[in-house]
Amino acid sequence: MSQQTVEALSKLLADSYTIYLKTHNYHWNVTGPMFTTLHGLFETQYTELALAVDEIAERIRTLGAPAPGSYSAFMQLAAIREETGSPSATDMIRNLVDDQATVSGTAKAVIEVAEAVSDQATVDLATRRLDVHEKNAWMLRSHLE
Repeated sequence: MSQQTVEALSKLLADSYTIYLKTHNYHWNVTGPMFTTLHGLFETQYTELALAVDEIAERIRTLGAPAPGSYSAFMQLAAIREETGSPSATDMIRNLVDDQATVSGTAKAVIEVAEAVSDQATVDLATRRLDVHEKNAWMLRSHLE
């Protein structure tokens, strides 16, 4: 087991869970003329994230380490911050675009660490996560044009 890989995956898990929670929050609380579109888009994205966090946690377990699984652990590990207010729909989109970029950066860090120890399964997982977050950012940005 590579401790650096586990640490990088733990950060990816924390960022993924935090953006999951934020996206779910926005799904519940979005209002305005884009309500129907954003309500559906947010649901699609948080549903995908719900599966992703399980896959990331299971990879950590496969590597022989315990997966972080509490809000306090996630808040210590995550670069993404939780939403505590009630932003406008446009601000929700902007926040999530920024957060998607953050998770993409976290996934790239996992790829770098895993490649260094020839852990192809983790490289594959992180590459798939990178692809999803880049696509999510594009779909969200398209609502700001």
